[in-house]
Amino acid sequence: MIYKLTTLIVIISVAALFTAAHFSSPPDNLGINGGKLTPCPSSPNCVSTQETGKGHSAQAFKASGSNEQVMKKLRSCIKKMGGKITSRSGPYLHAEFRSRWFRFVDDLECIYDEAEGKIDVRSAARLGYSDFGVNKKRVDELRRLFEEE
Repeated sequence: MIYKLTTLIVIISVAALFTAAHFSSPPDNLGINGGKLTPCPSSPNCVSTQETGKGHSAQAFKASGSNEQVMKKLRSCIKKMGGKITSRSGPYLHAEFRSRWFRFVDDLECIYDEAEGKIDVRSAARLGYSDFGVNKKRVDELRRLFEEE
């Protein structure tokens, strides 16, 4: 009896995770606010080039060229990584990445500052507490691809 109950609880939990991951909608705090991206929460599932705290910080990308040129290059790199561009407005770009197994969604945001010659990036998980370093790896991979292109 306990085995059946435990199995049922595990099945319901996994089904709930799949449903939550598949139907989660973008957070309300995405986008540019006062020229900045939303700060990372205290949980370790977010990284941003605009953060200075240990565990959340990343280095901004160096970039040059027109907004159109840089955004085209960013879109190309994000698509190579398996991301889906969901919106772009001026110097801002938003993309979604889904994990392979559970289909959890992570949001990637980029802002190009043409005057300073840099791209600020934020990558964060929508659900959960830890991301096992996935968002940091994603930002590092995007930087590598962007510099190579």
